[in-house]
Amino acid sequence: MQIGIVGLGRMGMNMARRLIKGGHEVVVYNRTQEKVKEMEAEGAIGAASVDDLVSKLAAPRVVWLMLPAGKVTHEYVAAVGAKLAKDDILVDGGNSYFEDDIERSHALIDKGVRYLDAGVSGGVWGLKIGYCTMVGGERADFERIEPILATLAPEEGYMHCGPAGAGHFVKMVHNGVEYAMMQAYGEGFELLKASRYGEGLDLGKVAHLWNRGSVVRSWLLELLESALSKDPGLAGVAGYVEDSGEGRWTVQQAIESGVPATSIAHALFARFRSRERDSFADKVLAALRGEFGGHEVKGA
Repeated sequence: MQIGIVGLGRMGMNMARRLIKGGHEVVVYNRTQEKVKEMEAEGAIGAASVDDLVSKLAAPRVVWLMLPAGKVTHEYVAAVGAKLAKDDILVDGGNSYFEDDIERSHALIDKGVRYLDAGVSGGVWGLKIGYCTMVGGERADFERIEPILATLAPEEGYMHCGPAGAGHFVKMVHNGVEYAMMQAYGEGFELLKASRYGEGLDLGKVAHLWNRGSVVRSWLLELLESALSKDPGLAGVAGYVEDSGEGRWTVQQAIESGVPATSIAHALFARFRSRERDSFADKVLAALRGEFGGHEVKGA
């Protein structure tokens, strides 16, 4: 099957590679043309612009955007959508907000362009393992691109989740769960390290052990084992954790739905906390302990 991919970041480039290996014809465009040249050397058809990419695709076309959520994706949905024709399909494979998908779907359908939102999980390992893909939009459009999804995903690793927005909504909650799982592992391993047994424990081996039949085994734990094997004390890692938006949206949705997603909310706030240095809240706590209990207050 033929497909155009716009955006050759870490995931977009590897998705193009996986599709080429799967026998698909892939036309690629990226603002930085060096990546286009790199993909041409691996069997892709390069495009110098959005117009060029669209012209190299046979109707009805399929164009997959793999771009950062927000302004960039908004701009390219508009730019690519304006070049597409009736029955062409535009897929947003980034981590967009699901409400945006609903608006885009309505805007594009007026000119007959079909829209799918695809929540994609797999990270840098997707090239080898495959990309778990959650798709929203019309089922008929989903079925049209199913050969692409079947190549991108591992076995049983893609799903039609419902109408426009459903794919990114499921991916949003997936990422919220991911936040909570990572936070639980972080707290557990910090407790191990701080305990009386911490100096004698090889935390990498603990991670390996827990992945051998325990109820907390997971791919995230495998990745932690890998990280600890390279740097046992994680001395080279700063404890500063960003969030890319999905955790915030998940907590916001939990509030709107009246669902007590306390673990996910805690994990999100813990990420905020990781970015603070000598926070004012901690100063307040220390000062209060000094005032009511006469506890030592350390100088700044």
